[in-house]
Amino acid sequence: MQAIVLVGGEGTRLRPLTDSVPKPALTLVDRPFLAYMIEWLAGHGVSEVVLACGFLPAVLREALAGEEERAGVRIRYVTEPEPLGTAGAIRFAADQLGEELDERFLALNGDVLTDLDLGSLLRVHEQADAAATIGLHPVEDAAAFGLVRSDEAGEVLEFLEKTGEPAPGEVNAGMYVLQRPVLDLIEPGRNVSIEREVFPRLVGSGLYGHSLDGYWVDIGTPERYLQASWDILERRVETRVEPTAPGVLVDRGAVVAEGATIGPRAVVGPACRVEAGAEVRDSVLLGNCTVGPGARVVGSVLSPGVEVAAGEAVEGAVAAEGERMPS
Repeated sequence: MQAIVLVGGEGTRLRPLTDSVPKPALTLVDRPFLAYMIEWLAGHGVSEVVLACGFLPAVLREALAGEEERAGVRIRYVTEPEPLGTAGAIRFAADQLGEELDERFLALNGDVLTDLDLGSLLRVHEQADAAATIGLHPVEDAAAFGLVRSDEAGEVLEFLEKTGEPAPGEVNAGMYVLQRPVLDLIEPGRNVSIEREVFPRLVGSGLYGHSLDGYWVDIGTPERYLQASWDILERRVETRVEPTAPGVLVDRGAVVAEGATIGPRAVVGPACRVEAGAEVRDSVLLGNCTVGPGARVVGSVLSPGVEVAAGEAVEGAVAAEGERMPS
């Protein structure tokens, strides 16, 4: 089975972490964020992953070097000439595949960490003989999402815009099973939204939704990036990561001096140094960071090469690559 994964966004809400790294290539705990999705897809029988790229595609390709062998899937890269929206990107990638595109395929947003059951979504799609099936996820607070309303058989009845009011409901989880004829609803070369322009046209014409329970989070902000890190390390989501200790991962290439305190909840990346008397708590240190003697880093994310001076306290920071703290 083939999966088209949309990875063209610039990850603006995660800046400065994504100033020079596309969000899918950003390290999450111990691997590029997108590697989790590729491994999850491979675990559900996907044999070919087509990455619809936009921002810094060469950096993404470099970050995923070797992932084909690790995950056991073929990875293709296609690069949009300009931003084409969710549906436009799917149509562009499909056109690049041409006759190699399967009659039925998956399309997914590449910005979520999840372990939802794709097999269940595929079975519902087949049983309903659907044109398209949307993976839905129940949330307690749907204020930041639009809701999808379906009947008892799963056929989608309507889409409700964001209200800003906290209320439970089923939201679009950004994963779809599509039949090739759906592509005819997408004008090639134009910026088109599948959520706002394509799916509403399919209501009453074979559009289904299926609720999937499990772990699902968009890591689009520093706060959610940190929470996803702890969820991985505390095994609230199924991954291949092996923590050093509950809630903690210290890379084998990192140096932690005697008397330093790591955790609770911490990631210390490769070639990092944490000096004597320093504390790293509720924080992620990406590669080659240095925390000086007696310094404290709390609730922060430090990009590669950040240096925290001796005795300094850093709290709630998102530091740019190579930054010296204090500046």
